[in-house]
Amino acid sequence: MNTLTASETQIIQSVKEQLRKEFLLAESSHNWQHVLRVEKNALDLLQQTPQANTFIVLLGVYLHDIADAKFHDGNEEIGPQKTFNLLSNYPISKSIIDEVVFIVKYMSFRSSFQQVEKNLNFQLVQDADRLDAMGAIGIARAFQYGGYKNRKLYSNLPPKNHQSKSEYKKSESATLQHFFEKLLKLKDLMNTQAAQVEAQKRHQFMLLFLNQFSQEIQATDWLKEALFEVEEKNIN
Repeated sequence: MNTLTASETQIIQSVKEQLRKEFLLAESSHNWQHVLRVEKNALDLLQQTPQANTFIVLLGVYLHDIADAKFHDGNEEIGPQKTFNLLSNYPISKSIIDEVVFIVKYMSFRSSFQQVEKNLNFQLVQDADRLDAMGAIGIARAFQYGGYKNRKLYSNLPPKNHQSKSEYKKSESATLQHFFEKLLKLKDLMNTQAAQVEAQKRHQFMLLFLNQFSQEIQATDWLKEALFEVEEKNIN
């Protein structure tokens, strides 16, 4: 992991404090605690990926959920614009600002339906964020967000296999279905080897949870079949 300069350290501390204040009242699955967990994940990944730029990765981490589109009526331009405005107040090169804006604009799961060129810094921020959507904390966040959106815990309808960004954005599936529509897919979407190792552990924990959940609700056929398919894929 490359060391920050004195100037970069000051900028990071200032940006971090600004974002901490902004996220104080955020929905709790996307609040400042989430950002700090993503920061921890990113620092772990940076230790194993010394060629990445620590300054850019940390800026991406702190800003990645600023004005998240799902809390702004689907508007995907507010976050990148706020990122640009905030970073323009600091002595940061245009190339770095542009790179962080690009990360903020394209790192979400909904952008996985389109081809996006990811450099190593982008990959680390995305992996760090996606790891926080998996495992025990991922389970907790999924049900927290489902409650926030007043969605059912589960339904008898099978999960949807979204084929486009617009389909995914319109989804109002129950939280259980969300595991199959997104969370169980994340393991295979990790960019870096270091993240893949951790993702495998968290993926297995989610499967343990879902199998127990399945038993307790007397699962419908779709859930049994979906779990079987995921576990078969995991073995192969």
